[in-house]
Amino acid sequence: MNAPGEISMKTDDVLRVELEVFRREHRDLDDAIRALQDRGTADQLTLQRLKKKKLYLKDKIALIEDRLLPDITA
Repeated sequence: MNAPGEISMKTDDVLRVELEVFRREHRDLDDAIRALQDRGTADQLTLQRLKKKKLYLKDKIALIEDRLLPDITA
């Protein structure tokens, strides 16, 4: 994926598209984790990797949202 420094070089339109893609991936990972846990077929290593990827995406989403929606009170 992209390094945090690259976010400042992208246009808002590109960031909005990436934001939607990352949100969709995050939801998909959430669904996959829940399905594996419900079936009881997932090993802990697989769950750990999926959760780590989900956290990474959450951080990317937060960075993009901060760029697109700056803090007005600052």
